[in-house]
Amino acid sequence: MPTHVLLLVLLSALMHASWNAIVKSGENKLEEAGLVAGAAAVMSALVLPFVELPASTSWPWVITSAAVHQIYFMLVAAAYRAGDMGHTYPLMRGTAPLIVALVSAEVLGETLTIASWAGIGLICGGILLLAIHRHANNRATLIAVANAMVIAFYTVVDGTGVRLSGNALAYVLWLNLLSGIPIFLLVLLRDRPKVLGMMRTSGLTATIGGACKFGAYGLALWAMTQAPVAAIAALRESSVLFGVAISALILRENSGTRRIVTAALIAAGAATLRLA
Repeated sequence: MPTHVLLLVLLSALMHASWNAIVKSGENKLEEAGLVAGAAAVMSALVLPFVELPASTSWPWVITSAAVHQIYFMLVAAAYRAGDMGHTYPLMRGTAPLIVALVSAEVLGETLTIASWAGIGLICGGILLLAIHRHANNRATLIAVANAMVIAFYTVVDGTGVRLSGNALAYVLWLNLLSGIPIFLLVLLRDRPKVLGMMRTSGLTATIGGACKFGAYGLALWAMTQAPVAAIAALRESSVLFGVAISALILRENSGTRRIVTAALIAAGAATLRLA
């Protein structure tokens, strides 16, 4: 994997953890998710007039992904209502690459090297070690694992769609627009006064979250055109390192030595992918 691709995927990971922290820190999780997604949709709409349409063959994929993202947003909000970010975020992000790796060879026709498999295993193993322990919240765990399956599904869908699009930027813009509008309208219709009040009081935070969401997935999808989808999906889960740091230092959630071991495993996995 080229160095510049690796670095941009790590930046994507940081941005992803940041917008998730914004949703987690809000009092109303689903509304926060809707505002972040809505902000990303507005940003996409502003850029779309200057970008060519993606290839027609990619439209079924982007529409499918936009629909699946509605489930994703709802499960993100539910997971953060049920448990800590330090527990649910690693499970959501760490389980998905395992599923992607298992299906990518069959669905996308990709062949991973032994080194790539080793890197994926180290990253995913470290993330799961962080998240699974005897004091875990079972309801939060179930929601997070369910969302990992959703993440794996749209990762494969988008990995295919962005390659067919002929224009990664156009694909990401349309995906953000088509996925952001429905969830924003949903939360607005559920409680219009609350959402309008949140827009006044935390509009800037939502805008920052929207920019992070837009940039995070845009960089990841572009990277999928440069390297195997399963490898990108696994490396992107280094966002867990950023998520754990944010949960401990900013959200003040409990931390422990388990996270040091996890960091070492994930770092080793990232290095293995770099050399693959």
